[in-house]
Amino acid sequence: MRYLFVLIVALCLASTLNAQVSFSIGFNLNNQPAWGPTGYDYAEFYYLPDIEVYYNVPQHRYYYNQGGRWRYSYNLPSRYSNYDLYNSYKVVVNERNPWRNHYTYRDKYSSYRDRHDQQPIRDSRDSKYFSNRYHPEYNNWVKQQKNENNNRNDRNRNNNQNDNRGKQDKGKNKK
Repeated sequence: MRYLFVLIVALCLASTLNAQVSFSIGFNLNNQPAWGPTGYDYAEFYYLPDIEVYYNVPQHRYYYNQGGRWRYSYNLPSRYSNYDLYNSYKVVVNERNPWRNHYTYRDKYSSYRDRHDQQPIRDSRDSKYFSNRYHPEYNNWVKQQKNENNNRNDRNRNNNQNDNRGKQDKGKNKK
């Protein structure tokens, strides 16, 4: 009997952990930079075909080739100081260490070089992007969320007070 109980508890814990992992893996819109492309709730890396650089969204790091070796930095190398991240094309790549297949990505996405027709998150009017802390509407979104939470709390408080009054009235009717 104990064995069965332990097994059931273990399965419940495992399923809970799985659910938490799949949620965190399935959605990182709020982590994406304002210059990231719209249309993706999840992105592990962006590939920037114009400069052949990868950007790791969760770690906020750029991976670039220098002298035949792949290096990373929290900033673009100085040779790209004039590169406009907002006005360039980004390809979402959900693969671990995509630079290991760099020649494949370079060939596959070479046609995206010099394209400037991709809307960045910053310029989107879709309200789902307002929760991104880098979006210009983020502060307004936070205020709206606070107001909605306050209104919800007020409604719950009023409902609880009404429930308590109803219970008191029932108690009086019994006497």
